[in-house]
Amino acid sequence: MKQHLIVKLRRSLAADLAIPEWVSFITDKSVVHQSLDGLVDTVLHQAGVQYWVTREFSPAGATWNAVERDHGLDRTYRVLLLDDAVVSRQLLEQVRQVPSVEDVRKLEVVEAPVPAPTLAHQTSLGDSRGESVGLGYAHATTRGRPDVTVAVLDTGVDLDHPELRGRITGRADFVDLQGMDTTAFVGDTMDFDEDPGDDIGHGTHVGGIVAGRGVRMDQGIAPECRIMAVRVLATMKDRNRLVGAGIVDNINPAIKWAVDQGADIINMSLGIKHTGGGLPHADVIRYALAKNVTVVAASGNDGSSARYYPGALPGVIAVGAADPSGKPARFSSFGAAITVMAPGVDILSSYARQGYAVASGTSQAAPFVAGCVALLLSYARDEGRVLTTSDVTGILRHTSDRMDARTRHRQAGYGLINMTDAMKLLAYTLHRSGRSSP
Repeated sequence: MKQHLIVKLRRSLAADLAIPEWVSFITDKSVVHQSLDGLVDTVLHQAGVQYWVTREFSPAGATWNAVERDHGLDRTYRVLLLDDAVVSRQLLEQVRQVPSVEDVRKLEVVEAPVPAPTLAHQTSLGDSRGESVGLGYAHATTRGRPDVTVAVLDTGVDLDHPELRGRITGRADFVDLQGMDTTAFVGDTMDFDEDPGDDIGHGTHVGGIVAGRGVRMDQGIAPECRIMAVRVLATMKDRNRLVGAGIVDNINPAIKWAVDQGADIINMSLGIKHTGGGLPHADVIRYALAKNVTVVAASGNDGSSARYYPGALPGVIAVGAADPSGKPARFSSFGAAITVMAPGVDILSSYARQGYAVASGTSQAAPFVAGCVALLLSYARDEGRVLTTSDVTGILRHTSDRMDARTRHRQAGYGLINMTDAMKLLAYTLHRSGRSSP
C-alpha cells in the first residue's frame, strides 16, 4: 500500500482546521494540502518525496477543546506519500530528528488472530457463566439503562441478528485498506462508512455477551444497555482460518469517534504487540480516560508474558480469561498488568449471519467486564450519581475474588469478577453519608 507517516508535531499548525481530516479525505479530495512543517517539508523534498497532508483526528466540536489539545490530538497529522514513495529507516530517523517533531512512525498492518468458534445449534450450555460471577444478584438490582453505551471496536456487528435488534445506537466502519493488496481479504475493505457489517463473527459474539436480548441464549451481561458498533478490523484469510486484520493507526480515529459520540465504555477485544515507535493508541486512550470513558481490553491469547495494547496501557482495564474452575485459562496472556479475570472458556453468544457460536478467549472475557461496568454505571445513574473511571476500577479491585493471599496475581490480577459484591459495595458507597462516589 502507499505509505503513510503519522507525525506528531510539538505545536499545531496555524492552518490546522483548514487541513482535511483523513477519514473525510478518503472520499473527498476537493481540498489538498501539500505542506506540513517547514523543516519536515525540506527533509522530505530533499529525499524526492511528494505527499499530501491530512489531520489524523477531527475535533469534537467546531474547534479543538482543552482535553484534545492536552493529549496532542490537534497536532497529529497523517502524511500520505504519493507515487509509491518508500520511506527508509534513515529518512524516518531524519524526520524524527527535526526539532519541531515530537514523534513519527509509519503505518503498520497487523493481524489479530480470532479464536476458532464452534457453531452452536443448542441454545444453552447447561451452565450459565453469569452464575459464576454473581450476575443474578446484579440483575435483580439493574439490567442496565438505554442511555449507557458500550462501544464495541471489533470486526463489526451483524446488525440484523435477533439478539442485537434494538440494542445498537451508533455505527461506523473505519476499515480502509486502499492501496493495499487485498486479495487475501474477505468482504468490505474500503472507505469509511456507516455499515459495520461483520464478515467473521467475532464482533457479533462480543456484542452478544455485552447486551444480547436472550432470544436463544442467555441474556447479555447488560441487556438493557446499548451497543455502539464500530468496525476497525477487516477479515483476512490466512491458510485455512480467518483472522481480523487492519491498520493500527486507523483504529485511533475510531476510538476518538466513539468517545465523541458519547460512549461510556469502550470494549476492545483485540491486542497489538509493540514493535517500535510510540506505544499503540497511547494518546487517544489517554484522551478517552480524560473524558471519563472506561476502556476495557483483552489481555491476549498466547499464554505468554507478551504485552498487547491497548490492554498494557496505564488506566485500561486489562482482562484475563478464567476457565470454568475460576483459574486463569492456559491461553490467557499476562504481559499487561491484568486488572481482573472473567469467564473466557466455551462462551455461547451470537455470531455472524444470525447464527450462534461457542468460543474461548480473552476476547470473550473482556465483554463480560465491559457489561459489568455498564451495570455499575447504570445503577449509579439510577441514583443520580456519576462514577469515574477510577471509581470503577476501585470497585472491581476491591470486590473480585482473589486467587490466593496476594493482593494482585500476575496472571489473575485482582481476581475473578464478583458482580454480587461489586453491586453491594457500590450501593453501600452511594448511600453512605457524606460520600458522593466510591
